[in-house]
Amino acid sequence: MTDHDPLTGITVISLAINLPGPLAAARLSALGADVIKVEPPSGDPLDQTVPEYYGQLTAGQEIRTIDLKEAAGVKELETLVAGADILLTSMRPRAAAALGLPQLVDKHGLVHVEIVGFAGDRADVPGHDLTYQAAHSTLVPGTMPTVPVADVLGGEHAALRALAGLRRLEAKRASGQDAGGIVERVVLDEAAGWAAGPARHGLSSPGAILGGGLPVYRTYATADGHVAVACLEPHFAKALASLLGSDHEELERAFVAESTAHWMAFADEHDLPIETVALG
Repeated sequence: MTDHDPLTGITVISLAINLPGPLAAARLSALGADVIKVEPPSGDPLDQTVPEYYGQLTAGQEIRTIDLKEAAGVKELETLVAGADILLTSMRPRAAAALGLPQLVDKHGLVHVEIVGFAGDRADVPGHDLTYQAAHSTLVPGTMPTVPVADVLGGEHAALRALAGLRRLEAKRASGQDAGGIVERVVLDEAAGWAAGPARHGLSSPGAILGGGLPVYRTYATADGHVAVACLEPHFAKALASLLGSDHEELERAFVAESTAHWMAFADEHDLPIETVALG
């Protein structure tokens, strides 16, 4: 953190566990905010599942264990939020209401970034990244996603909404209005829909331009692994065609005949966008 970080002097209280909230908190911390992460006595499931990743996302943050099911815990939380600027949560609205969070947000003039699964009448419906992706056709049946795009994009949206909320609060105060609180809602189902845009519009669905339909933009087996070939622009495609061929069968035969290292040297020599497919 430096004096030039845009969120220097901003304090974030995060009650968010699992993935989207910690991703957002990590982003805000990287921008200079002081983050206090409040966890239940059982801890964050992310820490129990992937402790190394958890450690990466919480680096530089203060972590406190508070039992919000107890009156003393709720009182401790209020003491924390009284000196904070942003409250970050990832719970259903009815759970937030049961804790009295809307009242705390208004009382202390906070920006409340609430991450929820669905909007409108479905705001209290449970869900996870897998179900959000399923609803927006980004899953291939019988396989599991390698990246939880709704969670990752939702985390980014939450960080963005925190900045927007601070700006709205600043404008509200400058206008002389009663400050109160600002609520910025991030809907993971909508994040999944946003991420699905390229496929929905026929750009990256199976067989489309970015979905394996172009021989010059797909992966190929090599003698000892795989490479990703992304010669999408005409000058790259023309160069690849002149050197190896232009249809799938020609390129398949060419790439499998040599090692991955050979093709990386080839890409460097001819200034082509080719990369090793890393595993694990």
